[in-house]
Amino acid sequence: MQLVQGERLAIRDADVSAWVRRFEGFPKVQVIDLDAAMSQGDNLALVRSIAGTLRCRVGGGIRTVERARELLDAGAEQIIAGSALFKDGRPDVAFAAELARAVGADRVIAAVDSRSGRVVVNGWTTSLPLAPADAIRALEPYCGEFLYTHVDAEGLMRGTDLDAIAALRRATSRRLTAAGGITTREEIDELDRLGIDAVVGMAIYTGALDLSS
Repeated sequence: MQLVQGERLAIRDADVSAWVRRFEGFPKVQVIDLDAAMSQGDNLALVRSIAGTLRCRVGGGIRTVERARELLDAGAEQIIAGSALFKDGRPDVAFAAELARAVGADRVIAAVDSRSGRVVVNGWTTSLPLAPADAIRALEPYCGEFLYTHVDAEGLMRGTDLDAIAALRRATSRRLTAAGGITTREEIDELDRLGIDAVVGMAIYTGALDLSS
C-alpha cells in the first residue's frame, strides 16, 4: 500500500509475493507495517515471510523495546523507530538510549520526517517546534542510521528537495537515507554523490522509474 503524503491511498496490492519477487535484486528493502503504525493490529507473520527472502529494514509501530526485538527476531536486519523517539515536542533521548542498549545502536534507524521544515510525527499529522537537523543531532548517539522523509514531496512524483536533504547530510556523521518524492535516476545519482542512500516508492510502483538497466 502506498499513501500520498501519508493521507490519500494511491496504490493497494494484496499480492505481496509478486512484489517480493520484483525486489529480489535490490540490496535492501524497506518494509513499513502501517497497521502497527496506526495501532490497528500488526503484520508480523507477513514481515517474517518477507524477511525470509529479502534483506529488510522494518518499521511501523515500534513504541517499545519488546516490539523492536520482535521484528528483529522475525528477520529484520534493522528496525526503524519514528514517533516514539519524540516526546513533549522534543527528542526522547531516554527511550532512544534504552532502545540502543537493548538491540544495539547499529540496528536502530531513527526516522526523522519533516513537513514545512518542521519534524512531524504520529503518521505525519502532528508538527513539532523542532527542525530536522536539531532532532538528528540529539539522536545521533543512539542510532546507526537516519531515515529522512521529505513529506512535502512524498508520493507526488515531482522530485524531492535535494538542498534540504544535503543540509541534513552535513548535520550527522551517521549513514543517511532519504525518501519523499524521489522520482528520477538523476536524483538518485546526485544523492549517491552526496553519500546519501535513496528510498524510492511510487516511481517504482507505477513504473515511472525503470531500474532494469
